[in-house]
Amino acid sequence: MTRRLRLALILYRALWWLALPVALAYLRRRARRDPAYGQHIDERWGHGPTLQHAVWVHAVSLGEMRSAVPLVRALLDRGEHVVTTHLTPAGRRASEAAFAPEIAQGRLVARYLPFETGRAYRHFLRATKPKLALSLEVEIWPVMIAEAARAKVPLYLVNSQVPGRSYPRARRLARLIGHPVAGVAGIFAKSDRHADRFRTLGAPNVHMAGELRFDQPIPAPLIDAAARLKPQLTRPVIAVTSVVEGEDQAYLQVYRAVQTAFQSHGATPPLFLHIPRAPERFTAAGDFLEAEGQRLLRRSGLFDAGLATSDTARLNDTDILLGDSMGEMYFYLALADLAVVGGGFLPSGAHNVIEPLALQKPVLTGPHIWTIEYPGQEALEAGVLTLCPTPEALAKEILQLLADPGALADISRKAEAFMAAHSGATAHMMSALTPLLNSR
Repeated sequence: MTRRLRLALILYRALWWLALPVALAYLRRRARRDPAYGQHIDERWGHGPTLQHAVWVHAVSLGEMRSAVPLVRALLDRGEHVVTTHLTPAGRRASEAAFAPEIAQGRLVARYLPFETGRAYRHFLRATKPKLALSLEVEIWPVMIAEAARAKVPLYLVNSQVPGRSYPRARRLARLIGHPVAGVAGIFAKSDRHADRFRTLGAPNVHMAGELRFDQPIPAPLIDAAARLKPQLTRPVIAVTSVVEGEDQAYLQVYRAVQTAFQSHGATPPLFLHIPRAPERFTAAGDFLEAEGQRLLRRSGLFDAGLATSDTARLNDTDILLGDSMGEMYFYLALADLAVVGGGFLPSGAHNVIEPLALQKPVLTGPHIWTIEYPGQEALEAGVLTLCPTPEALAKEILQLLADPGALADISRKAEAFMAAHSGATAHMMSALTPLLNSR
């Protein structure tokens, strides 16, 4: 660690202590909409339940935890105990749902990540004594890295990336004072492009392992539920997934354009599945679409816990089914003829395209894909992802695809080959980690 980086870390630690009241106020404010944000505060200070000599896996929220599932499953299968940490209730709930039997058996604990302070991490690390720490995606916490090194816990960044949009800033930081990634034990990058970027930032022991999301298990009950319902639907289905705040208006424009085009030809418009990314937006998104004249049904009011309904007539006579549920994305995608991935019409960037590709669905999104540079660029080149610069262009692309079943089938075949070509990240990582796990 350079002298400048040590001084910067001291300043960073001090700023975090000053910011703690703001962090606590943020949690209280979020708790008004999701009470889980106000629970288990002791874990944020490094206390709370844990397992000793476990593998510590940090997955900040829902998307990262979904990525982590294949790796955590592989660790459990080889007999390891696992502690997963999260910043959001969605990430914690995803871990609890995916590994409920292992939690009941005492083999896994899901909890919140400590605040970014040395004291909180020292409490956590002394109680846990991890064999190994694995932090997913773009999570780079300087105090976490420093305290893991102090406790002699090998910390690896896995399924990791340096987005092209933030890379120039990261390089300037590395040249000026050094980059925190220089302090990790190693990195498993998503692609060769990201691996090269990490090396220029001074990271040690960099491997290209691929993307864990390609290895995600597909829940058979969700696919089976969709297979039972799909034959009863009398029109095309379009899944619009991971819709973020600020995009509802854009997708309403798309819905109206497609509906108008179908009606002008005397045809019944498609059924749109509108699936907000955050559960706290379920009610607001549905209310907005209804206020704008869309006939809307809510998954929570139409289906039972097993995703069965006796009212498919209503489903065939509505404009939008609101996906106001968590953990059922594969059900919605399996119903769909094509998928639109949210986030792409905002500068914050598009979300996961791998889940629809895993079900061989053609995928469309807005122009901003810097967040999914890998595998977004590769998916574009393979012809399984289409970027639409505007809502008008998206509506036009949807109409063209629905009018050409041959094109839909061709993209589905390409998607299957694309998934096969990019899977295997879990095996690569476990092959590299197994000697280290054995030695500890």
